[in-house]
Amino acid sequence: MSDAGQLQLLRQAAVAAREHAYAPYSHFRVGAALRATDGTIFPGCNVENSSYPAGICAERGAIAAAVAAGYRTFSHVVIVTDAEHPTPPCGICRQVLVEFSSQLEIISVTTAGAETIWSLSDLLPSPFTPQSLPHL
Repeated sequence: MSDAGQLQLLRQAAVAAREHAYAPYSHFRVGAALRATDGTIFPGCNVENSSYPAGICAERGAIAAAVAAGYRTFSHVVIVTDAEHPTPPCGICRQVLVEFSSQLEIISVTTAGAETIWSLSDLLPSPFTPQSLPHL
């Protein structure tokens, strides 16, 4: 399958994941789909909680599913929202994503069809990585 075809599947998976989002407080439903370097797709959606900090973002949900399945390297993530403008990952998600792929391509689309593409290194230019930790 062509790269364009695989990206279309990734977009469709993110759209489908958004439909399952649990966002009774913000009403801001987010779907994400993460593509492993072998092409496997892992969807995620945001899951809010009445104790707001306990919620999880769609991107971190997708990462958790991928890691639970044994995957550690990724090439793309698609994020879908109904915002007016494409939405980048929040700061916490950026940090979680960089743990696995500093060169990840992030494609954010809206339900109205607007799209923006970033590289994770552009959104998080000076990340805290395993190399930042002292080695004993």
